[in-house]
Amino acid sequence: MSLKVVTEACPLCDGSGWKTVSNGADRRVTRCDCWLKARSERLLAAARIPKRYEHCELSNFDFEGAQLSLAPARMAACRFVEEYPLDTSGLLLVGDIGRGKTHLAVGIAKALIREKGVPSVFYDYRELLKEIQNSYNASVQTTELELLRPVFDTDVLVLDELGAVKPTEWVWDTVSLLINSRYNDNRTTIITTNFEDEPAAGAIGRSLSPAKAATRKETLGDRIGERMRSRLHEMCRIVKMDGATDFRETIRSANYR
Repeated sequence: MSLKVVTEACPLCDGSGWKTVSNGADRRVTRCDCWLKARSERLLAAARIPKRYEHCELSNFDFEGAQLSLAPARMAACRFVEEYPLDTSGLLLVGDIGRGKTHLAVGIAKALIREKGVPSVFYDYRELLKEIQNSYNASVQTTELELLRPVFDTDVLVLDELGAVKPTEWVWDTVSLLINSRYNDNRTTIITTNFEDEPAAGAIGRSLSPAKAATRKETLGDRIGERMRSRLHEMCRIVKMDGATDFRETIRSANYR
């Protein structure tokens, strides 16, 4: 005897993906909740969010107590979701390691997918550069253009830890290609970086003393170049994330309680 699998159709749309909405004499059709849910699930599966960050939501971002200084950043993230796509300006999340930048960026992407059906993709800056370099290997079937197509085309790109790779001419050229492509197409980019949003050493206009040069920390200008840093300022609103404690350390400690 053969078994026939029966899929239950949605009672609202009978499987069509459209439902009728009535408001008095006015009747119209709109996308059914089942279709929106299925689309959100597909977009989430394609968003490349690492398992480490799958738990990250705007709703569970800690901005109370010792993390109260992060409240403005969380507020900016919620406002970003509310205003998109009327405002397509991106966000540049700046702060030390462990301030919750990636958590906030992933939370934004997931909220856009679930609440507005916006295609969003996550890329770690270091991993992306490695994948591009690997595409030059003759044995690899994926070309650089095929690899970069979703980076160029997705409505919202989350680029995590910009500047984490030591700058070379190739790195600068690649960053320029990526940022300029999204800028020219007016696409939204959410970026996190551990480097201060300050000019490169050579752009300060005067040479530093040996003592100051020895203690000076590298900046975002040093890592991606002043031209691209200036372009980011045109594309993104700057959100500084200053916390009293390490966000990840707080999460780890909470898990042991």
